[in-house]
Amino acid sequence: MDQPSSGQLLSVIVPCYNEQEVIATTHKRLSGVLKLIGMRYEIIYVDDGSSDQTESILRNLQKNDPTHVRLILFARNFGHQMAVSAGIDHAAGDAVVLIDADLQDPPEVIEHMLARWREGYQVAYGQRTDRQGESIFKLWTAKLFYRMLNTMSEIPMPLDTGDFRLMDRSVVDALKAMPERDRYIRGMVTWTGFKQIAVPYKRAARAAGESKYPLRKMIRFAVVGMLSFSRAPLHMVSTLGFGCAALSFVAIIYALAMRLFTEQWISGWTLLFIAVVFFGGIQLICLGIVGEYVGRIYAEVKRRPIYLVRECVGFQHAAGRSDVHRGVVKESVDVIAER
Repeated sequence: MDQPSSGQLLSVIVPCYNEQEVIATTHKRLSGVLKLIGMRYEIIYVDDGSSDQTESILRNLQKNDPTHVRLILFARNFGHQMAVSAGIDHAAGDAVVLIDADLQDPPEVIEHMLARWREGYQVAYGQRTDRQGESIFKLWTAKLFYRMLNTMSEIPMPLDTGDFRLMDRSVVDALKAMPERDRYIRGMVTWTGFKQIAVPYKRAARAAGESKYPLRKMIRFAVVGMLSFSRAPLHMVSTLGFGCAALSFVAIIYALAMRLFTEQWISGWTLLFIAVVFFGGIQLICLGIVGEYVGRIYAEVKRRPIYLVRECVGFQHAAGRSDVHRGVVKESVDVIAER
């Protein structure tokens, strides 16, 4: 890949949800880093239906820096992955960076990612070598999840990575062509292939505010990741079904042999009770796993947009963007992002 010229554009996507305590600090630090890099840049803040003062703070930031700051305001809270997807849909950069608003992923690492991009890599993803400010439980569950996903996935998944990454325009265009509703961006980027490399960094503690991923959301996100990129649970259901059938067959042979060739046979209900409970539980587990896949099919069939944009601000300052967003960028109007 050629060295970036002054005409090339770097887009930085920052999803936000109730980040009033940190967003001004994030913008100051991020802007400082981007100015030092020396490329043309835009920062796209996606407000994911915040209920605090995040939107008003973002509007002030955009008003004070209309050349570089763009805003996408959702009609309601659609979730982190949908906010990232909206930013990807709207980004016009030759290279696009995904970074969270909480400063756990240091903006200074962007320069190292750009260096890998200049070397010809189309994806430079942040790989955490240390995670400060997180509980032992979260550290261990995160390690377990990434290793389980890598084992079960049909494609190798990088370990200890999040959405913090830089992507070439070719990768961004590939992501925009993916229509699925259950989004797992880091997995989708890996699926695209291209030339990818890890950029190690130490993840910091949150600068302020609270984590937007409590245990319930973490579990849900893990389920989305596993079911989106692995058919292993379905294979496991089939294997389990055959195993239970074989076990049942052995139990039937044993019961018949005891009845026909001995004077002892099962006269009580204990074994029957255990068998019913055991196989009933197995069946429910299998139905639950299959149901998760069926639910995803149902969501895809409905064809609803994955997010609704209430307002876009600042995109009129970007030259040459008349048709790069498939008609979804409009100023101060209701917008539906069709996929």
